Amino acid sequence: MTNDATFPTRFDTSTAIALEAAFDGGRITSDGGLPWLAQLDSELGLCEELAAHVPEWRRGSVTHSLEQLVRQRVLQIACGYDDQDDADFLRSDPLLKLACGRLPETGRDLASQPTLSRLENAPDSRACYQMAQALLELYVRRRGEGGAPERVLLDFDSTDDPAHGEQEGVRYHGYFGQHMYHPLLVFDGETGQFVTALLRPGNAHAGAGALSVLKRLVGKLREQWPKVKIEIRADAGFALPAVYEWCEAEDIHYTIGLVPNSRLEALAASLSSLAKLASMLRTKRGVDPKVRLLSEASYEAASWAKKRRVVYKAEVLEKGTNTRFVVTNRPEAPLELYDRYIERGETENRIKDYKNALCADRLSCHRFLANQFRLLLHAAAYWLLDVLRERLVSKGVRRMQLDTLRLRLIKIGGKVHQLPTKVRLHLASGHPGRRLWQALAWTVGSIHE
Repeated sequence: MTNDATFPTRFDTSTAIALEAAFDGGRITSDGGLPWLAQLDSELGLCEELAAHVPEWRRGSVTHSLEQLVRQRVLQIACGYDDQDDADFLRSDPLLKLACGRLPETGRDLASQPTLSRLENAPDSRACYQMAQALLELYVRRRGEGGAPERVLLDFDSTDDPAHGEQEGVRYHGYFGQHMYHPLLVFDGETGQFVTALLRPGNAHAGAGALSVLKRLVGKLREQWPKVKIEIRADAGFALPAVYEWCEAEDIHYTIGLVPNSRLEALAASLSSLAKLASMLRTKRGVDPKVRLLSEASYEAASWAKKRRVVYKAEVLEKGTNTRFVVTNRPEAPLELYDRYIERGETENRIKDYKNALCADRLSCHRFLANQFRLLLHAAAYWLLDVLRERLVSKGVRRMQLDTLRLRLIKIGGKVHQLPTKVRLHLASGHPGRRLWQALAWTVGSIHE
């Protein structure tokens, strides 16, 4: 079997003639929406800022600048090419070359897989920290575009990142039942914007490093907006006395889940009984038997230095009674507070976008720091697609998952022609993403009569 890219493949058709296909179309791109990503990157200064903190490992003259390398990698990820190996084919893609500052036909090809691999292994711990700070700066800049916010809600969460082999930091996690990394992620709970990401060993506790990250974020937010009210929201993995104590000392609101135990269940026993009785009465009346009741109590765990407010829920569902507990220093009534807490479920959808659409769980480098760098590269790609999504939403387009957005806006076949005075991109005439292009074009004023 030949490996020739132009080797034709023949298909029978329902017509009088057959179909023959070959990879010989020349200057054709499968990512016609790349200009939107490149334009946003230029507007945000994203790849430029990240590249400024990557150590230069090369000596003598270089073919590809650090900024070009970072931009190539981030744009590839945003387009759905998460493997470094993809660069060996994409390095000659005419539109990717143009997005990275090279002419489609006469410009040199972009970097190959070995060069990108060396890029990802270049950063040390200081460089990774500085790049995380750069992403935080971007968040603060974007969050404050409409003026200083009165409050900022930080959603903390962790996620599993399955891994294989002898990668640095990979450990077995009993709860997930796999060898993995255990990243810590922070999103803005109101805007959905990506705030930061920290890679941790696979056996790290869900809340490991959370307080250090929180201190860094709060310091930056208060430096930028001295009067801002800050709140943290998280699940039971972050139920740590040190977090409560620091938040209380710094006048920061928190609402954090608690793992049920016998004492908490006893606390909620009477509410559970009341919920069951109410459900039985509703069943007799022939209405929906589901019941949800909320209450609160003062509770002190053995590891706490004082009593704290705990809001708890008793809910009767078809599969039985369900109880949940949160510890908080917020003043709202139990129902309002708990409903606000469960809104953090939207952060789980953002993590799905980060992992499913941006393949942020494909941390396949051997070195731990290289994988921390990759986590940030995927975060940069998330920023580009997420801003595009929000601009479309502002124009009345229904909110989409990022992989759906990419399919409809970016993955459009196009023929690229380099002319003496411009580059012309001929897109597939019948592509349904045309209306999304028009919405974005009106947003940035790039439609001309």
